This record gives sequence, structure tokens and C-alpha cells, in this order.
Amino acid sequence: MQIAIHTGAHFTDEERLIKCLMRNAPGFSELGIAVPGPSRYRTLLKKTLNALKGAPPGPEARDVLLDAILDDARADRMILSNSNFFGAPRAAIRHGQIYPMAGPRMASMCDLFPHDQVEMFIGIRNTASFLPELFKRSPRQEFEEFSGGVDPRSILWSDLIERVRTDAPDVNVTVWCNEDTPLIWGQLVRELAGLDHGTEITGTYDLLAEIMSEEGMHRFQSYLDAHEGITEMQIRRIVSAFLDKFALEDQLEEELDLPGWDDALVDELTDIYDEDVFRIQRIPGVTFIEP
Repeated sequence: MQIAIHTGAHFTDEERLIKCLMRNAPGFSELGIAVPGPSRYRTLLKKTLNALKGAPPGPEARDVLLDAILDDARADRMILSNSNFFGAPRAAIRHGQIYPMAGPRMASMCDLFPHDQVEMFIGIRNTASFLPELFKRSPRQEFEEFSGGVDPRSILWSDLIERVRTDAPDVNVTVWCNEDTPLIWGQLVRELAGLDHGTEITGTYDLLAEIMSEEGMHRFQSYLDAHEGITEMQIRRIVSAFLDKFALEDQLEEELDLPGWDDALVDELTDIYDEDVFRIQRIPGVTFIEP
């Protein structure tokens, strides 16, 4: 079985992906793709992985888990989604690492499903906005205390991906930038489902409708209706053009309010993030989805 695990990150799609996948679940099931409800596996997997603590699971653990998650349904591919898979937001940064438990957690998943193909999917986000969001939900009063005194410039997503590839080398990792999500939404859903490019899905433009004016969405849909047969790459360029004109600015703007952080640091972190994205694209075993 193929097991696709969407692991967040926090403050990216905000449960939109799993909701879209659930909308497509009836059609997917006919193709052998299971999208179980999150209540079936989130707490169950957390308790199971915490109980193992790195120890090998029992021989019947896999079958017991699948029976509980799938409820006797048969599937060739199963999609799971949980932004807390690597820990809650308060535990997302430790010793300058993003999700320090990511590698061991993925290794444990491979132990639980030793003969299955485990895949990891994660959307990343500019650390200039990601770190302040995490800090807001931290019990720490000072950012230095929250980060362990680590310079935010050294906190890299590529470090997370490399740790996962080292600890769980059989796990292929698919990565995308959250900033690109409106342009690649349909492809994200298809990649998670293991479907071919161009396969029709429900909710392809759900996210776009949240950040584009009603007039813009109407014109966009009319344009698509009048130009059948255009490719996905062409659609992305069209989406970009319509967003330039009809985007809801208040939905796109992010407020960065962290004491001691000025525009110069935000710009520097953004440049580092861009460089880190290029680094991730070169990591073996990583598929990077870009517009």
C-alpha cells in the first residue's frame, strides 16, 4: 500500500487540503484511494508512535492500525493529514531546528508499515512569517528564549528535509512553498492522491476563491469556459494574471509584529528562505512542486 502523509507545516493550508480531499473521497475510493476522516487516525497514530518511543512495533501493529483507520475498506493508497504529526506548534522549534522529531517520527512510521511505500508531503513557509506565528503560540515571553538563543537566520527548512531523508531514507518527500499554493492547488491534491496530471477533481479553485474578488472569479471561470483544452501550466499563468488584477489584498498581506525585528531582518530572512528553497530542490529523494 502507498501511504501519503501530509505533515503541514503549521500555518500553511489550515486544514483546507484535507477538506478538499474529503470532498473528493467518494470518487477517489472508486480508484482505490482512501481518504479516512482525521478522527480515525490522528489520536490513534499519536498514541501509537508515542508508546513505541523508538522501539520496534509488534508484528500485528500494522494490520490493527489499518483495520481501525480504514474500517475494512480496501485501498491501494491511503492519504493522511495532520499538521501536528511532528508535534504541536509550541514544540515546533527546538535548538534551532524546525520539527526536531520529524526524522524519528518518519522512521517510526516506516517501522509501523515496513512493507508499504510511505511518502511525506509538506508545505513550507517563509521563516520571516513562520517563526513569528509560532512565537505567538509559545508560552515563552522572549523570542530568544523561544528559539533557544539561536539566530533566526540559521533556522532552515532544508535542515528538516535532510534529517528526514537521513533517518527515513526510503521515504520520498514532496515539498512546496505555501506562498505558491493558490497557483498549484489542483496539482497538490492530485499529487497527494497519486493521480495523473490533468485528472479532474472537485474544488480545484477553492483556495483561489478565498483570495480573489467575486468579479475576478466570475471572469476567470468565464475565461476557462471559453478556452477548453489549455494546459495546467497555461492555467497557472492565467491565475497569476487574474490575481494581479483581482486579488483581495487583505487576504494576502501578513502582519509581522515581533519586537526587535525590522524590515532589514525580514528582507534578509526572505532572501535566506529563497536560497533554502533552491537547496531543497537539490536534495536527493525530494520532489519540489513549483508554479
